[in-house]
Order: sequence, then C-alpha cells, then structure tokens
Amino acid sequence: MNLCDYNTIRELLGRHGFRFSKSMGQNFLIDPQVPYDIAAASGADETCGVLEIGPGVGPLTAELARRAGKVVAVELDRALLPVLAETMAPYPNVEIVPGDVLKLDLAALAAEKFQGLTPMVCANLPYNITSPVLEKLVETPCFQSFTVMIQREVAQRLCAPEGSSQGGSFTLFLRYYMEPELLFDVPPEKFLPPPKVTSAVIRCIRRPKPAVSVPDEVFFFKVMRGAFLLRRKTLPNSLAAALPGYSRDAIQSAMELCGIPANARGEQLTLADFAGLAQALAEVKK
Repeated sequence: MNLCDYNTIRELLGRHGFRFSKSMGQNFLIDPQVPYDIAAASGADETCGVLEIGPGVGPLTAELARRAGKVVAVELDRALLPVLAETMAPYPNVEIVPGDVLKLDLAALAAEKFQGLTPMVCANLPYNITSPVLEKLVETPCFQSFTVMIQREVAQRLCAPEGSSQGGSFTLFLRYYMEPELLFDVPPEKFLPPPKVTSAVIRCIRRPKPAVSVPDEVFFFKVMRGAFLLRRKTLPNSLAAALPGYSRDAIQSAMELCGIPANARGEQLTLADFAGLAQALAEVKK
C-alpha cells in the first residue's frame, strides 16, 4: 500500500470514517520521497529504537520500520488507531501507543520499549505543539538525537547561530544541550491538506556535555530567558524586569565585568556570554 498516494489515503480514511482535525494540526504527506528522506536523515538502523510522534497513516513509520530495530509511534487521535492497525500490519517491529506525548513519561517509555537499543526520535511534529514537545525531548537525556519536521520559520530560528537576531532564548536552550542542523525544506503541496506555510526538517544531536559549563543551571537559564523578556529593550532593562532584587546599576556592573556593552540586547549574546554574565551577577549579589 502506497501510504503517500492521494487516492489511497482518501480511500483508506473514508473506509475508516476518519475526518481531519484542525485542532490536532493534521497534515498527511503525499510525496513518498519526503518520509524516505526524513528517515534516512535520522540515521536510524537496527541498533536504534525510534520514537515517532503523530504518525498519521504511517508513511514515515513504515520507512523507519525498514531501518530501525523498533519503532514506537505515539498517536493522540484514537480515530487513527484502526487505520494504523491496518497500515502497520506488515511491520512487526512497530508498536502504536495511544496517548498524548506531552503527558507521557518518555524516559520510562523508552526504557520499557527500547531495551538494548539506542533511543532516538523521528517525527513530523504538529505545528501547534512544536515548542513544548522539543523542550520535553531536550530534557529527556536518553534520546541521543531527534530529527523532526516543523514549520520552516521555527526551524530557521532554532538553527540560527549564536548571537544572531533570528535567535531567541529557546534557540540557546536548544544549543546548550544539542547540536542543531537545518536539513531541507518541504513545501505545502507535499501534504494533504496543504498547510499555509512551508515546513523544514532539522536534526539535533545531543552533546556529550552541555556547550558551556555553569555552576547553577537554574540561574543561568533564568538570566538567559530574562534577557529576552523585553525584546526591544537593552539588556539592563530586560534583566531588571526579569530579576527582582537586581538593580540596573548592579546588572550594568556585571555586564561591564564580562565586557558586554551597556546597549547590548539578548539576541546579541552567546551561550558563553550568558554563562559569564550569570556568574558575574551571582558575584554582584553576594
């Protein structure tokens, strides 16, 4: 069964009485080259256990199953479960798990399902849950990599170099733990129904250790996120609003110690800059 053929998908979904859900951000691929390329880019092989999120009718799932030791696909829409039971029947190494990926204990799921395998993630993520899913994946250290298709604008922001005006606090959060790479675009006409925006595939590989060394991660991230609180304001103004108890003078003193210009903005700083600034602010507080 060609799971990317327009007529096949229509017949399959009609036979199961399935209706697309806008709230779930459902867009199914109709070009077989795209799931092939995503699965190939993931680097999955027989030593890997792959978590997929939102398999739809299963074109990417099938490509992953041909490569990986095991594939576990988490699907929120129960109306798709009978569809997947049919389309995934030829693949004994595929398991469909009903549920909300944002509510599941992914570390426990990987430990249970991927014994003896290297856990990774490969998915076509619904646009409306991209950020919380990526944050959860980053914070689940058993996953050595994730290769995901997301909105191109978001992909470009996440893969922006440090110190770029395109980036944000989440860009730096991602780079702290992972090495992100923008791979290729996927235009709207490759989907049913076509989304209003272009998609892009990114691959993120977990670093052996965080990009910078910090004594207090909680405070480091508080400073980093605070720097982007007021995007149009300079760093002293934004951090003064984000860090109660720190005056603008104290913040400017810490910036001066780090060699950061007084008129700098959060997007101009690198992870190393934020590591130094967080340390300087801690010293000023003392």
